[in-house]
Amino acid sequence: MGWNMPRGVLISCIVVVTALALVPLADSRYLIDISTEILVYVLFALSLNVIIGYSGNVSFGHAAYFAIGGYANAILLTTYEWPLILSFPTAVVLSGLAAAFVAYFCTRLTDIYFAMLTLAFAMLVWAIAFKWRSVTGGDDGFVGVNVPEFIDGRAPFFYFTLVIVTISSAVLWMICHSAFGQTLVAVRENITRAGFIGVNTRLMRIGAFVVAGSFAGIAGAIFAMYNRGVYTESAFWTESAQVLIMTLLGGMYSFFGPAIGAATLYLLERFANEYTQYWPTVLGVILLVIVLVLPEGLVGLAKRVRERLAGGN
Repeated sequence: MGWNMPRGVLISCIVVVTALALVPLADSRYLIDISTEILVYVLFALSLNVIIGYSGNVSFGHAAYFAIGGYANAILLTTYEWPLILSFPTAVVLSGLAAAFVAYFCTRLTDIYFAMLTLAFAMLVWAIAFKWRSVTGGDDGFVGVNVPEFIDGRAPFFYFTLVIVTISSAVLWMICHSAFGQTLVAVRENITRAGFIGVNTRLMRIGAFVVAGSFAGIAGAIFAMYNRGVYTESAFWTESAQVLIMTLLGGMYSFFGPAIGAATLYLLERFANEYTQYWPTVLGVILLVIVLVLPEGLVGLAKRVRERLAGGN
């Protein structure tokens, strides 16, 4: 498999992006806001899947890089009054560097030990954001983020988000379908055998971690400007758990599965909160269904239904 996207997938992507580009024409603030947030979480989930779906490791602390990207972009834009063209890439680089630092230690371990160490580092980031009140605003959050005038509006910011997420998703596709991505899959399938044929498995896992952390930083940087603020909840373990469930719900062995999972879970949460206060219970049921009935997620379910219908014909 190369970088070229299958024709059917490419057409579907073009249709989705075109449909999203028409959202502001509906003149609905609610629809624009929902679409913007979904786009952010789509990129967030796609970034996590580089670690889970491609390298075969489970991270319980992916929100740390989302928060670092958000705080870095917000602080540079507001406290230091940097232009967006400098603050945004700097925030992404800082997220990538943080991911590289964490990966250096975490990749010494595997399985549950790896997962728990990612959680420990993420909680350290949360603690720093919570305690360093003079810089981050502590539990009050860093509010009043300066947003550049050219995107200071619902529709302009939506289009900005759509462009960044589309480009980022395309780059992620190329990375995951390059020789690097295919080698990651080999490491995921059999890390011992991959090591025997000369693959530096630890370096590959570090690379996956850095890629994932960098793109999570992009999502966080966008989200900070969208909310006009960053809060410690962005780094908390519940945020990591939510994006993990999004990835599992959509299907971690499909590139676009996490995007479908992110959109589905976000909309379910929105609608559930309008009718019930028991969203955590609903979320727990969803997680049970994924584990017991849909281990391959919604993409796997769609594939099984399609195969059954084809077999019936």
